[in-house]
Amino acid sequence: MKLELISFKLCPFVQRSIIALRHKGLPYSVTYVDLEDPPAWFLAISPMGRVPALRVDDDTVLFESAIINEFIDDVTPGSLRPGDPLRLAQNRGWIQFGEQCLFDQYHWMTAATEEDFENAEHKLRVNLRKLEAALGEGPYFNGEEFSLVDCAYAPLWMRYARLASRHSPFERDEFPRLAAWSDALLSLEAVQGSVPEDFDTLLTDYIRSHGAHAGAVLGGAPRPI
Repeated sequence: MKLELISFKLCPFVQRSIIALRHKGLPYSVTYVDLEDPPAWFLAISPMGRVPALRVDDDTVLFESAIINEFIDDVTPGSLRPGDPLRLAQNRGWIQFGEQCLFDQYHWMTAATEEDFENAEHKLRVNLRKLEAALGEGPYFNGEEFSLVDCAYAPLWMRYARLASRHSPFERDEFPRLAAWSDALLSLEAVQGSVPEDFDTLLTDYIRSHGAHAGAVLGGAPRPI
């Protein structure tokens, strides 16, 4: 099996799958596409025109990061999903919730006006409170065991860490369990190596060019982690 991950360098959903691939030690290659001008071959294999897409062989392509990550987990030794059906269903629900958190974070990072920026910040803070209440003692979402939920949220914490400022809705003192979870995930080699070497520059440039207000308040050099 020769896996090819179709990617956009800044996409957090791609990063979810790269983390799973790296954590499970599964060989893969990456092909980058420009989502603002996607090639015809990509649109032919990705029904919704989104990344990631995972080419498994010449005839088979998977799409949607949560589905891709379950496949990665299924074809490798060990499991990143709980065995208890109820806990598994809860994990899937929180992975879905994480998608909304990432979309809201994107709107915050690309807000054109101060009002849009403040509205996005409010939504993010509300959802962070829900996440804080859902966490146990850690260090990971399910306790001692790293899981697909952790793969799903690590990109969120990386972007907050890189853009740490007084404008961030993620205030560590307000969300101590989330802060500890973030620290645990961002210390992992599989997470640290899940973005391109020029990620910081790309992120700053993207924010500056796509959000008039957000670019003004967040567009400085990202903080290294």
